[in-house]
Amino acid sequence: MPETRQEKLARIESDGAFDVIVVGGGINGIGVFHDLAHQGLRVLLVEMNDFCSGCSAAPSRMIHGGLRYLENGEIALVRESLAERDRLLRNAPHFVRPLPTVIPIERWVSGLANAALGFLGFTGRPKPRGALPIKLGLALYDRITGRKRLLPRHRFRGQAATRAMWPAFGPRVRCSASYHDAWISHPERLGIELIGDATAANPQAIALNYARLAQDDGLVLTDTATGRTFTVSARIIVNATGAWIDESAAALGARLGERLVSGTKGSHLILENPALLAALNGHMVYYEHSDGRVCIVFPYLGRVLAGSTDLRVDKASRTACSPEERDYILTSLAGLFPQVTITLDQIVYSYAGIRPLPFSKADFTGRMSRGHAVRRLAGNVPQIGMVGGKWTTYRAFAEETADLVLQDLGLTRRQSTRDLAIGGGRGFSDAFAKGLNLPAPRQAHLVDLYGALAPKVAAFCAAVPDQALPGVVMTKGEVLWFIRHEQALHLADVLQRRSPLAIRGELSLPLIDATVRVMAQELGWTNAQTQTEITRFLSDLETYHGVRLAPPKGVAP
Repeated sequence: MPETRQEKLARIESDGAFDVIVVGGGINGIGVFHDLAHQGLRVLLVEMNDFCSGCSAAPSRMIHGGLRYLENGEIALVRESLAERDRLLRNAPHFVRPLPTVIPIERWVSGLANAALGFLGFTGRPKPRGALPIKLGLALYDRITGRKRLLPRHRFRGQAATRAMWPAFGPRVRCSASYHDAWISHPERLGIELIGDATAANPQAIALNYARLAQDDGLVLTDTATGRTFTVSARIIVNATGAWIDESAAALGARLGERLVSGTKGSHLILENPALLAALNGHMVYYEHSDGRVCIVFPYLGRVLAGSTDLRVDKASRTACSPEERDYILTSLAGLFPQVTITLDQIVYSYAGIRPLPFSKADFTGRMSRGHAVRRLAGNVPQIGMVGGKWTTYRAFAEETADLVLQDLGLTRRQSTRDLAIGGGRGFSDAFAKGLNLPAPRQAHLVDLYGALAPKVAAFCAAVPDQALPGVVMTKGEVLWFIRHEQALHLADVLQRRSPLAIRGELSLPLIDATVRVMAQELGWTNAQTQTEITRFLSDLETYHGVRLAPPKGVAP
């Protein structure tokens, strides 16, 4: 059996001295925790909410080399991103898969000077991109990948061939270019699997969600699930709080000489629109809006994912897709596919997050670097701050941070994470599902969500009281798995992050009611606690994701 939360807290109570405490359980913090655990350190990961519940829950769900970074002159970042993309294709094949991508082109030479201006430090809006600069960019993209490429080279299509494959494109499209990147099906689950791998490799490593670290005559850890507090210590703190790093670093005693992060807000929509899904023809479309901002739309778990916005924000906070951003995305889609009807009622889910970009005064947010940096922050307990970063490069960023930690502690690296398979990616192949001996929909669901761990989950479900949840393939046994093996404590943990039921638009009141009953029995909730959990979940769905489900009878709105 996996270690329970109570057992983890008992270990902290008996010995609160850690080599490293990582604050922030997004993908960057989890990546460092995973790396340091493999170096044999006693490391504690502290996340104030659920793992991967902030910015890490709001990505475009792409694992990509950053084609448009070439325009900003960030060739080193593109090289790193392409290498890390290919590593994820190898190490997490159950979640990360190739994504064929098409760029519709309306001009021939426009935008040729964009990259040159980027090299020279120009921070304004770029010119519309034409066929020639796109060709040059894709040729460089292919060249950077080199001989070890996993994905096909780019190609161009004339107008007739483009129309044959994408007849719904607008009449101004003259030709198209296509290339490959990758997409990630369940990013939050990848974070959970990294935590599982870390603690399996190093039993001294402890990861806690719903906990806080504060500076008060020393370091104090609070388990917000129970209210218990513990005195802890660390030789080094790794600050991986993303968009909140300036505030959290100061609160933990760091002395900052300058602001570290510039936040930009990105919003996305999930649409159930069969005509739009068909119009994509299995490809992501990478296209320009009228304001020069690059947008994307691609097939995602049977729905369509469209985004994103890029708005500068002054202060990090939990956020939602605004009506203006929603209309911005829908307007861009209407321009791309003028013959496809897209309506508000087809939006089944929306989400938004704050990108923790390195501080910048760029006029055009698209010119702000998507790179990352590690900063030493002086204080009573030395901090190492993680600034910037993105899903694709989380492992490289974590490795860079871990190397600095090891250097400061006078230690040497024991193991590289470059070729470590992740969770259900270990031993996974496309033919993996054949041996499960389950009905096809159930088998496909388990393999999609757990990869090579599917037989273990199936065996667990067979050993506990199990039955399908209303209207979906997921079962009550899986809810128990999430609680006992994956640290789920709330409805949102189960329905939004451990599973894709919310983002696929599959939530219903009977489903929520059945799920909360399983959780209440397992976690010992009272009727009042259960009702509070439902009310909070429904309120958050409406406020932050645009999903309105009336509360069941007897539960206050």
